[in-house]
Amino acid sequence: MSTEADVTALWSPDAESVETARITAFREQAERRSGLDLPDYDALWRWSVDDLEGFWATVWEFFGVDRHSDYDQVLADDTMPGARWFTGSQVNYAEWLLAQGDADDIAVIATDETGQSQKWTRARLREETAALAATLRRLGVGQGDVVVGYLPHVPETIVAFLATTSLGAVWSGVGQDYAADAAVDRFGQLEPSVLITATGYCFGGTLHDRRGEVARLREGLPTVTETIVVPRLGFEADGLGTTWTDAVAELADWAPVRVPFDHPLWVLFSSGTTGVPKGLVHGHGGVMLEMLKANGLHSDIGPGDLLFWYTSPSWVMWNIQISGLAVGAAVLCYDGSPGSPEVGSMWDVVARHGVTFFGTSPGYLQACQKAGVEPRTDRDLGRLRGMGSTGSPLPPDVHRWHAEQLPGVPLWSLSGGTDVASGFVGGAPSVPVWPGELSVRCLGVSLEAWSEAGEPVATGEVGELVITRPMPSMPVKLWNDSEGDRYRDAYFEMFPSAWRQGDWITLTPRGSAVIHGRSDSTLNRNGVRMGSADIYAAVETVPGVVESLVIGAEQPDGSYWMPLFVVLADAVELDDDLVATIRTRVRERASARHVPDEVIAVRGVPHTKTGKKLEIPVKRLLQGAELSKVANPASVDDPTLLDDYAALARERVSPRR
Repeated sequence: MSTEADVTALWSPDAESVETARITAFREQAERRSGLDLPDYDALWRWSVDDLEGFWATVWEFFGVDRHSDYDQVLADDTMPGARWFTGSQVNYAEWLLAQGDADDIAVIATDETGQSQKWTRARLREETAALAATLRRLGVGQGDVVVGYLPHVPETIVAFLATTSLGAVWSGVGQDYAADAAVDRFGQLEPSVLITATGYCFGGTLHDRRGEVARLREGLPTVTETIVVPRLGFEADGLGTTWTDAVAELADWAPVRVPFDHPLWVLFSSGTTGVPKGLVHGHGGVMLEMLKANGLHSDIGPGDLLFWYTSPSWVMWNIQISGLAVGAAVLCYDGSPGSPEVGSMWDVVARHGVTFFGTSPGYLQACQKAGVEPRTDRDLGRLRGMGSTGSPLPPDVHRWHAEQLPGVPLWSLSGGTDVASGFVGGAPSVPVWPGELSVRCLGVSLEAWSEAGEPVATGEVGELVITRPMPSMPVKLWNDSEGDRYRDAYFEMFPSAWRQGDWITLTPRGSAVIHGRSDSTLNRNGVRMGSADIYAAVETVPGVVESLVIGAEQPDGSYWMPLFVVLADAVELDDDLVATIRTRVRERASARHVPDEVIAVRGVPHTKTGKKLEIPVKRLLQGAELSKVANPASVDDPTLLDDYAALARERVSPRR
């Protein structure tokens, strides 16, 4: 990917599409409100970060939030962390999502690997949400209580979230590909009172019975007093709890509770790289405004659209997908593997249901490219008018492949994070798309690339991605962090005046950006993040394994290599049976999505003097960095171990897949 100014665009908007895009109407309203001339996106972005109060007040008015609530002040305190937004306002995110559209509009389409599908109208979605909310209320759930979901990507998951948050209670969810132990690591911190779950999910042509995992999960959550179960795929509830049918059987009035702007909405979890995953608490109002901006302005989604992100409830993209309801769009839930029964199956889903905006990962697009998939062959993709790609950097050659296959359909590469439940850089319907690049810094996001000294680097240079002014969707707090110490350590330790995201970024002369990968050691396979601690907790229970080290390394061709290094006990050999045991243990106790590509025996794992595994230095070695530049030998418990990994990196210029 080039950062030169003369790169040929893969897609450029025509005059008509710019004129009709919602971002153009927003820009005109911003000009009237500010009295400024904002002729293009760059000018609009600059105003949006220079005048945060004016920008977010315009978002509030443009999307009609002013008809639901007043406020005293847009930004009463711009301190990071701790910014105070829209003081005096009373909102409810669930209420907003269900207030859009007409009763007969389709709200949700659910489908799976078999191609069977069902449609939910907005009336049905609201009716079941009201009924479940009434049941939760009878169970004593109210403001500040926690309800957790161990569920696949199905409509009932959306209902569970909406019902919980309509009461002012706090939601947290993960997909059923997580083992019970990994779910307990997250949910156990929250002391939930209600668990909503399902009996199984589908993936790769296999029906997965999760009733045993549900029982184990329930045992690990002693504060749970009620379990609500969605029987699926022929797996009955078998006494696990109240069935979903009973929980939504009685009609009830829709009575959402309005709460302050920063009232906790949900808890999303970090990957847990260095220990127990940290719980990120976002507020109702901040999420609502960010989602209106992201969907309505950047993705140009609105009434009549059908939004489909391939995701799971374990990933923030699930939360972002359901926010399509906020702008009057419908959303599509998919339970299954993206490559089943065939690599091109997601394109079949897009064509069959008339998806207008399709979100996926670079990994899926690359798999389609390598398999020779031609999305438009024998498929009607006439309604598809925009795409997004996130989870990892999008390789330029994959970006070009997409442009050749789907000319006229922009593919916006996006980067943000679970941390803010939104994007930092992405696309806009009024700005061209360049290969391997993210077209714009998002509106209201004061993003810069900094050196280690905390100074902006020159255009075209690589720096740390930092945010220098607050965003409404930044966490209101971390769970169990009453003094805010963990919050500051996580994002403000390196630069006390700016949020450090942990990505390497280059800003180009065009105003676009290039993301070079993580500057930390999070395992990020196809956008599903998991910390190394979860993998270690599983692997190091295997007899004969003394210690382990797992690395996720982005490769030059855009692929992702995730080897697992194991230190074995004396007289233990890494044979096929042991490798199979290790893979099974990861699948069952951590995540089926994070089974390592290779298992490699090593003589030792290098640590710092204080005992922390040197994941980032080893990752950099595997990506081709020189040994002298990845670690100070004086800080390593056994510096000779790094020589072993450096030798391995030299031998594996093209890793076996």
